[in-house]
Amino acid sequence: MTKSATFTLAAIQAASVLFDKKASTQKACDLIADAGRRRADFAVFGESWLPGYPFWVDGAVVDLLWEASAEYLRNSIEIPGPETQALCAAAKAANVDVVIGVAEKDPFTEGTAYCTALTIGREGEILNRHRKLKPTHAERIIWGDGDGAGLRVNQRSYGRVSALNCWEHQMMLPAYALAAQGAQIHAALWPGWEKTPRDGEYCWARQHLLSRAFASQAGAYVVCSAGLRLEEHIPERWRPLGVWEHTGQSVIIDPRGEIIAEAKDEETILTAEGSLEIVAAAKAACDIAGHYSRPDVFDFSVNLGATGPRVKLNTEPTFPSPEQSVADHAEEE
Repeated sequence: MTKSATFTLAAIQAASVLFDKKASTQKACDLIADAGRRRADFAVFGESWLPGYPFWVDGAVVDLLWEASAEYLRNSIEIPGPETQALCAAAKAANVDVVIGVAEKDPFTEGTAYCTALTIGREGEILNRHRKLKPTHAERIIWGDGDGAGLRVNQRSYGRVSALNCWEHQMMLPAYALAAQGAQIHAALWPGWEKTPRDGEYCWARQHLLSRAFASQAGAYVVCSAGLRLEEHIPERWRPLGVWEHTGQSVIIDPRGEIIAEAKDEETILTAEGSLEIVAAAKAACDIAGHYSRPDVFDFSVNLGATGPRVKLNTEPTFPSPEQSVADHAEEE
């Protein structure tokens, strides 16, 4: 096979500073700079990395849970905002494309956050914002339903990139929407937990299984970037809510679905080399939105509209003005 130009993929596996968007942003910028020094072309953080995954939603519903949720909302970010401005500047300085999971505050109510995968180009600009379509199980306590506006592939100099959050890979259709746009390099954002299931257990994270499935089906590289959160990373105030450690295990997967690099339970920047020649060979074998599709049998469409305010306010007066009331009364007489 003729060797084409290669690119470097990076999974940034690190602990965020829980409940502290300012400190988390600064740490993210430092990690982006480190990825740049490693000559990464495409660097990926875990799900909701800034300001951290809301682990307490899996615990008991007590007063402290709502206090933690309120603190989490206070540390969620707006897009654009000062945090995204800093991240964009870091990506430009490091000359690296970045995908980072953020908790995005609803700009209308400020009482809801979205689990958002934010794609930032090395030019220092936001390329895409994808809100998680359906938060999983107890995540619905804190995260709202996203929209299809971010189900898009972005063309970069080295290939077409895409991103999904966690169990969006279980939903199948979001992945197909991206494969149909020719995704070649994909960011799979996870909280960071590769669990060994117990007998009779039906639900667990499965970050490796689902990320490998995307790679094989789409014929794309996948950077499965997982968060890291150990007990030591949880502020003392919030530990009574429970400790469910996220131990990382980030991986990078080739277009055959095979793991080519794997991290352990430590802070690290995992890297691997990729080539579009490998992508082309995988898609030649099976292009699920091309020669291996049946558009005469299946009809598929995506609503790319963005979510707006839930309440539409009528700016016209509902009741007549006093002057109108007097005029109407005079006509009646």
